[in-house]
Amino acid sequence: MSVDGYLARLGVSGRPAPTLETLVDLHHRHLDAVPYDNLSIMLAAPTSADPAETLVRIAAGGNAGYCFHHNGAVELVLRGLGFDVERRPGSMLAEVGSSGLLDHLVLVVSGLPTPSNPDGRWWPDLGFGDAFRDPLPLREGVHRQGSFVYRIARLTDRGWTFLHDPAGSFSGAVVGRPGVAQSDVDANHARLSTPPDGHFTRLLVVQRRDQSGAETVRGIQHFRTGAGAFRRDLRSYDDWRAVLLGLGVSLTGVDDDALRALHRRMALRHDDWLALDG
Repeated sequence: MSVDGYLARLGVSGRPAPTLETLVDLHHRHLDAVPYDNLSIMLAAPTSADPAETLVRIAAGGNAGYCFHHNGAVELVLRGLGFDVERRPGSMLAEVGSSGLLDHLVLVVSGLPTPSNPDGRWWPDLGFGDAFRDPLPLREGVHRQGSFVYRIARLTDRGWTFLHDPAGSFSGAVVGRPGVAQSDVDANHARLSTPPDGHFTRLLVVQRRDQSGAETVRGIQHFRTGAGAFRRDLRSYDDWRAVLLGLGVSLTGVDDDALRALHRRMALRHDDWLALDG
């Protein structure tokens, strides 16, 4: 029932066949309908990373969350539709290399060969926020999507390295061997979403990747990469709230005072950053 509700939210009637065309279509529709966000964490009410709970929440019109949520829920949908799916661990790249921690949940879909991708393995990813619009063929080399350039390097059965477009919000990720236990996802979700050190507890981030670019709210900064690039600060609470809604964030059940307090906190953090940068 949650799979059907999810498909209905994406505007899909019935259950489509497990084809490459379906995978691409769902990838596009999900990105259009369900933004990447850490709002619940920033409001000190983090949701669990349980895929079934996330799928129910998405089907009901609510927010998903970040990578563990998006890709965990989509894995259930793809399996429910008959796709061959495997889980792999991802570790985000930093300036000095990978942390080696489980920071990202990677899905690989197999059994969909094409002339340009005869191995038939594809990498759908709804949890990167501002990365690829289409599932990537899991083949080493450069992959171009519009003005964005991605690279898959050192691809072996053990994993690979992903390098994001230079305009992206992160450098890339190292992907490991198949197999990720949900208990490991849950433990690392707690690490990432628990203050004061949790990565997702510091700054509000909302992102949506569309056909020609990516739009982001980071704190009170609102900017776009790709076609129609811009950057501005959302000093007005009403403007900030309107942009969140415009990106598809659900504010149903969110206390307005708590949301206003979050905006003030993000504005103060932005001013502190400006002072340090200056």
